[in-house]
Amino acid sequence: MADKTFLDWPFFDGAHRALAAGLDAWAETDMAPLVEAEHAAGHDDARLDAVCRDLVAALGAGGWLRACVPAEYGGAVPGRLDVRGLCISRETLSRRSGLADFAFAMQGLGTGPITLYGTDDQKARYLPPVVKGERIAAFALSEPQAGSDPAEMTTTATLDGDSYVLNGTKTWISNGGIADHYVVFARTGEAPGARGISAFIVEPDAPGFSVAERIPVIAPHPLATLSFADCRVPRANLVGAPGEGFKVAMATLDIFRSTVAAAALGFARRALDEALDRTRVRLIGGEPLAGYQMTQARIADMALRVDAAALLVYRAAWTKDVKGVRVSREASMAKLYATEAAQEVIDAAVQLHGGRGVVCGETVERLYREIRSLRIYEGTSEVQKLIIAGQTRATHDAG
Repeated sequence: MADKTFLDWPFFDGAHRALAAGLDAWAETDMAPLVEAEHAAGHDDARLDAVCRDLVAALGAGGWLRACVPAEYGGAVPGRLDVRGLCISRETLSRRSGLADFAFAMQGLGTGPITLYGTDDQKARYLPPVVKGERIAAFALSEPQAGSDPAEMTTTATLDGDSYVLNGTKTWISNGGIADHYVVFARTGEAPGARGISAFIVEPDAPGFSVAERIPVIAPHPLATLSFADCRVPRANLVGAPGEGFKVAMATLDIFRSTVAAAALGFARRALDEALDRTRVRLIGGEPLAGYQMTQARIADMALRVDAAALLVYRAAWTKDVKGVRVSREASMAKLYATEAAQEVIDAAVQLHGGRGVVCGETVERLYREIRSLRIYEGTSEVQKLIIAGQTRATHDAG
């Protein structure tokens, strides 16, 4: 059983503890058939898409997507996102299913720009069906040559009467091909670099929009390259002001980077549990592997990394929720440490399993594939180091 003593930390209130207990119980029972379907789907896009849709619908029906939108639109907390709720949910879901965590996270990330900068009409149209699990959301920022540095994007949006005309390509887009709306970032040219980007809501039936290709990855989930060829979207679909797109994207990531760290934490907790169970029954020289000092030292290292990651994750989430300030440094520290530490914890769990650790379908083998992308998406580990260094220098110079 995963350690839950962290819920006694002062980062949480009663609502968060109730969320953790309720979602954990629901995932144990109601989500179990969907997890089995996920494993059976493998790399079959059609089956995977269906499971993803079913997961979103089930999460919505169960009321578990409420952290993804403000209370005014069916969510958990008035006026803002519940970052601690997002992190608790991702940690809880990722312990059982990488796809369930993905399905949950994209409902928040794909509507985060609308929550933060959308008009009242945009919020009323898009947020309620997302929190109910009736619509699937997506966030389209990366391009083939502009992943780690969005300021280098080349997709353009040109104002033409009451419409913007988009041209370009987006790639590595989660929920690509199954989303009911995409928040797309494109260059509108108000200024050079990051200051000349705007954000738009694009629906999949927009003229000129298409899914160019699906992208298979080692931990399967809906992922695609999107094409925009004279794609017309109404001017009313602009999110925020023209030229504010980079600010919209960074403010959204400022929230959701902490939740990526929480997902990594969930993977790491599951790996530690699996390692503890396996080393009790795996015999070496007639003795359980758990009895050897080398094993105990490795378990200690794993437990230390898990707790250190949890402290960083929930410090960032608490700071965002309670202080209401930008948490670029805290979120980057959480994402960097938690994802790198989870990789190490999961690798150690595979090693402690011996040959079984690399058998397809074993829990630790799935975790090994699931964790790898978290060190890349929403800012690579290297990008997080640049952010942390820049923020640290700025704080020092200001003091």
